Amino acid sequence: MVFRWFGEGNDSVHLSQMKQIPGVEGVVWALHDLPPGEVWPLERIQQVKQYANNYGFHTEVVESVNIHETIKLGSDERDYYIDNYIQTIKHLATIGVKVICYNFMPVFDWIRTDLYGKLPDESSALFYEKDKVEDMDPLALVEKIAANPDYTMPGWEPERLATLKDLFEAYKDVSQTDLMNNLQYFLERVIPVCEEHDVKLALHPDDPPWEIFNLPRIVTTQQKIREILQLHPSKYHGLTLCSGALGVRPDNNIPEMIYEFKERIHFAHIRNVKVFNNGDFIETSHRTKDGTLPMDDIVKAYHDIGYKGYVRPDHGRHIWDEECRPGYGLYDRALGIMYIWGLWDAYNNLQGKEDYIVAHTFKSKE
Repeated sequence: MVFRWFGEGNDSVHLSQMKQIPGVEGVVWALHDLPPGEVWPLERIQQVKQYANNYGFHTEVVESVNIHETIKLGSDERDYYIDNYIQTIKHLATIGVKVICYNFMPVFDWIRTDLYGKLPDESSALFYEKDKVEDMDPLALVEKIAANPDYTMPGWEPERLATLKDLFEAYKDVSQTDLMNNLQYFLERVIPVCEEHDVKLALHPDDPPWEIFNLPRIVTTQQKIREILQLHPSKYHGLTLCSGALGVRPDNNIPEMIYEFKERIHFAHIRNVKVFNNGDFIETSHRTKDGTLPMDDIVKAYHDIGYKGYVRPDHGRHIWDEECRPGYGLYDRALGIMYIWGLWDAYNNLQGKEDYIVAHTFKSKE
């Protein structure tokens, strides 16, 4: 169990508080002030590790080392930025990083229309309104999401979005096939380095998993993920399986994906969402009955496959008047962890009872 943390002075949650959440062993971190494409300095990486270690946490999972747009576009400059990415992988390997979560979404990492959508219990959460996105100017959406002066919003860094009009123009003729080919080119360059340094790449699904503003998206369905995993046979090319991102599509069965892709899931994001008939969705508590996703079956699938990888509760609601980065407060994510642990412990206990019953049934027949 790990917990996403945005760094000293850039997070409302302190590591001393995280330490009190049962079972949390590591922080999921990044150098959020560095723009995509820059090499992460070794000295700064070591500083994060030392700070986390002081509180008893490991730093084995990074989220995210963002992909420069030239790599996604397949531009002439991409090799320069891939070389930088490779150097960052080598630097991260020196402090024991084992998994790098990344995404291959053009322009936007994730999209919501309201950072504080209201839930029936008066808590708030990240909210997506389908009709608004279809009718909204992307520049207006950027202004709304970026207007959060207290905390950086991952994926919505001002310096990256300052050239939004140019980016949309650059993607005008890029198809899903082009994007898939560009991902394969990237993987062929970096996976050998990952194998050499024992660092797994874990591709995060598109959030939400469909095309928006006519931008191509490829990490959207079980079939698409199947095709992506076939781009490179190495186990170092794998997934961050995010239940909330993929689960907003009714045709995505998350437990089925866990069973099928079990050998390639290096990082699990477990969260619940409430999906409405009109295509809107809002993030809810992790409790199964509070949303649309079968959280009990999702955790059971991980239990069934004997999952040994990293997991975090992902986004949370804003509850108990907590002032925090949207989606990343302490309280609801801590509740989410305890819900996940509760299910996991129950399945452990049930498995033990089943083994006992089976053993004694055979013994009585003998």
